[in-house]
Amino acid sequence: MSKSIVLGGFVELLETFGNDLTVVNAARVSFNKESTEITDRDSKLIHYLADNNHVTPFFHPQIRLRLKMPIFVAREWYRHQIGFARNEVSRRYVDYKAECYLPHLVRARDAKLKQGSKSEAVVENTLAVSLIQDINDRATETYEQLLEMGVAPEVARTVLPQGMYTEFIETGSLAAYARLCNLRLDPSAQWEIRQYADAVCTMISAAFPVSWKALCRV
Repeated sequence: MSKSIVLGGFVELLETFGNDLTVVNAARVSFNKESTEITDRDSKLIHYLADNNHVTPFFHPQIRLRLKMPIFVAREWYRHQIGFARNEVSRRYVDYKAECYLPHLVRARDAKLKQGSKSEAVVENTLAVSLIQDINDRATETYEQLLEMGVAPEVARTVLPQGMYTEFIETGSLAAYARLCNLRLDPSAQWEIRQYADAVCTMISAAFPVSWKALCRV
C-alpha cells in the first residue's frame, strides 16, 4: 500500500483491517447502536474514549507491516509485545549476503545520561565511521567464508553484528501501535528507533485519521 525508506531499511504498510468507524461501532455496540459514517458526534466519541483510557475499541482495527531495520533497533521494537504478532527472517534457513547499517554521524556519549547520547557527533567522527565499516565488512566476510567451509547457517550467523539488518512481518492493533509510537517518539528514545516510529505514525495517521489524532500524544 505504501513504503517508506528508513535508515537504509524500510517500513512497508501491507494492509489494514477496519477504519475509524470500526472503533466507533465497537464502542456503540454497548448500547446496541451502529453508525454508518463518521459524524462529528462519532469523532467526539473517539476522543472521549482515548482521553478516558477506554482502549478496547481501539484493539479491533489491525495494521500489518513489513519492516527492515538493524537488529539493535529490532530488539528494542520487540519489547512491545501486547497486541502484536511477528514473524522474522531466520538466519537458520537463509544465507544470503548480510547487510549492515552504517551511521554517518556517530553520536557522542552524554555524561549526564545513564542511557542515550548527544545529538552531536564524536570529535573523531570520520574515524568512528571507518571503524564501524571495517568491523561490518570483516564480520560479513567471515560469515561468507564460514558458509563456504560448509558451516551450517545457524552457526555461521554467530559472527554477524548487531548492526545487521533483519526483516519481519508484524501485525498489531491500533491500540498497540499507539502505545509503541507514543513511547518511541519521545525525545528520550534512541534516535534510530524514532525514525521507524515516525514512519509508522505517518502511515497509520493516513489510514485512521480521527483515531490516530486522538491516540497519538507526541
